[in-house]
Amino acid sequence: IRVSNTPGAVDEGTATTALYLLLSSLRQFSIAERNLRSLKWKSGLIPAHDPSAMTLGVLGMGGIGLHFAKMAHALPMKKIYYHNRSPKNNAPEWAEYVPSLDELLKKVDVLSVHCPLNERTVGLIGETQIRTLRKGSIIVNTARGKVIDEDALIKALEDGHLYAAGLDVYPDEPNVNPKLMEFRNVTLLPHMGTETEESQRSMEVRALQNLVDYFQSGSGKDLVFEHRS
Repeated sequence: IRVSNTPGAVDEGTATTALYLLLSSLRQFSIAERNLRSLKWKSGLIPAHDPSAMTLGVLGMGGIGLHFAKMAHALPMKKIYYHNRSPKNNAPEWAEYVPSLDELLKKVDVLSVHCPLNERTVGLIGETQIRTLRKGSIIVNTARGKVIDEDALIKALEDGHLYAAGLDVYPDEPNVNPKLMEFRNVTLLPHMGTETEESQRSMEVRALQNLVDYFQSGSGKDLVFEHRS
């Protein structure tokens, strides 16, 4: 059995979701909206952060990570670093490659996760990695919930090591850990990354093209990494 996916089809949809989570986490927008709907105006809000004062780390510079980095650069961010298995030929000159995850974590104020889920990435961001981030950092995850150790994330939010978090994915979807609901500084979305008409149509067209390729040539062009020879 050969397995293919639809690379590129969801880049914009997922990247814009990550951008929203980044901005909401930095500027406390989700807290502010809940305040307003509860007729509390700015009660309890403290001065937030401008993107231009923060350094961004992109973990996984594939299609989604690259698209997100380009949009974040336009804000702008103070600096953008990325970590991948190897440097990307198509990475912009303003995105600096960092050869190790540990080095990336030490450099950034915001970590945005864009790597696939496999046996090597389960729990990739655990207690040690979160504590390597500077106190007051932010984590954004639009990849897969199990890439981050949820218990370690919650502990870092409880003791204030993390300033905020923005999550679109969870380890046991559609179930969400009730503890996450208690944090005002965590923006939560119900896996909205691909919930656009354009993304879903692109996925359908790409999937159908994969079928055509299999029937015509016996091999698809979009084999998942594990099936590439």
